[in-house]
Amino acid sequence: MEAVLSGGDSLLVLPTGGGKSLCFQAPAIARDGLAIVVSPLISLMKDQVDTLVGNGVAAACYNSSMPSEQKSEVARGVGDGKYRLLYVAPERLVGDGGDGFLDMLSSRPISFIAVDEAHCISQWGHDFRPEYRQLARLRDRWPDIGLHAYTATATARVRRDIVAQLGLRNATELVGSFDRPNLVYRVLARSALKTQILEVLERHRGQAGIIYCSSRKEVDAIAQWLQDTGWRARPYHAGMADDERHANQDAFLNEEIDLIVATVAFGMGIDRSDVRFVIHAGAPQSLEHYQQESGRAGRDGLDAECVLIASGADFLKWRMMLEKNGELSDARRGLLRDMERYAASVGCRHKRLVGYFGETFTKDDCGACDYCLGELERVADPVTIARKILSCVARVGQRFGAAHVTNVLRGSDSEQVRSRGHHQLSVFGLMKDATIDELRGYVDQLLANGLLQQGGDEYPILQITSDGHALLKDAGAAPDLSLARQKRPDRRMPKRARVETEGWEGVDRELFEELRVLRLEIARRRRVPPYVIFHDTTLREIARSKPKTKEQLRHVYGVGDRKAEDLGDLVLAVVSKN
Repeated sequence: MEAVLSGGDSLLVLPTGGGKSLCFQAPAIARDGLAIVVSPLISLMKDQVDTLVGNGVAAACYNSSMPSEQKSEVARGVGDGKYRLLYVAPERLVGDGGDGFLDMLSSRPISFIAVDEAHCISQWGHDFRPEYRQLARLRDRWPDIGLHAYTATATARVRRDIVAQLGLRNATELVGSFDRPNLVYRVLARSALKTQILEVLERHRGQAGIIYCSSRKEVDAIAQWLQDTGWRARPYHAGMADDERHANQDAFLNEEIDLIVATVAFGMGIDRSDVRFVIHAGAPQSLEHYQQESGRAGRDGLDAECVLIASGADFLKWRMMLEKNGELSDARRGLLRDMERYAASVGCRHKRLVGYFGETFTKDDCGACDYCLGELERVADPVTIARKILSCVARVGQRFGAAHVTNVLRGSDSEQVRSRGHHQLSVFGLMKDATIDELRGYVDQLLANGLLQQGGDEYPILQITSDGHALLKDAGAAPDLSLARQKRPDRRMPKRARVETEGWEGVDRELFEELRVLRLEIARRRRVPPYVIFHDTTLREIARSKPKTKEQLRHVYGVGDRKAEDLGDLVLAVVSKN
């Protein structure tokens, strides 16, 4: 905030839910003139403007989806100096829409420009958008005002690119911690996907969650399956009609449904604070994607769960798709490899994630991932296991995928195995005591360690790399190899005890639920998402402190003078009955 108020330039990196928006919204109120906020999505603009207006801040957005009369109303408001913040799309700010928009801005003093989701400007970022590159013209058009960039996910390389592309001058660079200690990270080798999803859902029945899928087809299939089995779920992807997609997003934000099943098209800027879990039903393209998408859980500070269900096939699909689209650059290939290493890593997930972004993790035990919670165990003799799997891949001629190799190693009496004579191989049943999940997990870890690779056009087949051949010849060729598996015999993962206690101490749960009902009623009357009225953290604090007067209520986190005056009587009436 000091960097904005000083009139210079800045770059701020804070994790999802870390308070980035506040860092430009508060100075916009304190400074004279109009603050312009560049935002990549119309839904993101609308969410932030609704929240600001709900808190008594004069804000508006200007975008192509608005009817002409609404645009004219906003234009008049800008001309009259009505607003402190104006949200616009990048192309609107640097292009010529033919509606005199830029001339309108030129007639008013601009206090500063904030570029939200600034990683979109970098070719090294996970969500590069060509229209963001045009923002390099901002410095030429407004040479004397402050430019400020904000993002949740940016490695050092991406940060350098943002500074260069925006032409930031002597920018104050502030990088917060990338760690989200309230998030519990887990990684599962993909096997029975629906069963794996259901195990997570049962731990969070009645709670809000997001399930990310890699394809629109999978989104539709999983959403339909969940609906058919009684879960309040809806799909979301770019292939849907606009009105249906927006209706499903609004249903999730308005707490009419618990689950949204989506591609990565969903989520940027989504501000529902009580998302208790995020499931990835397949690995995303990069750790930046994963950090941002998983970070949509637990924005209220309470514990939330992030489960990545991945397989080696995910990465082959991404490479094939990117190559087909002419997008498989060295940068994209590197991002995929980093994601693959994370999915197959043996060690603290928090340490691995923050280390990727250049931050040192000082704790010995995060207490918030499958490894540190003791749900994984290191295998006593990883080299022997690796050589058994590599031998099986060799014996079947390097012409089959992980499922077939797993069946042979487990001694499966299946038609596919017998018809090829693979039941007669010396490796048949060599690992009959291992579960399917364990073996698939080992295969994924060998892929990530570069001992196996995947080939094939239509179906992925396992092939042995030069390092894999070296290990087959010499057991000492991979001295640092480490493999892990889910603990036996119970692989069901209990929720951490503090999920139920942290943040809830002293809270009247019955009152909290009554306050949630009140919030929903108010939100529906005003046609805004419930979080625009109050976040769950605010309702918890009211249910804990039980204020008796508006003066006491206005000191509760997230209330303030305006909401105490506007909603105080309704809230206090509910409190007084308990």
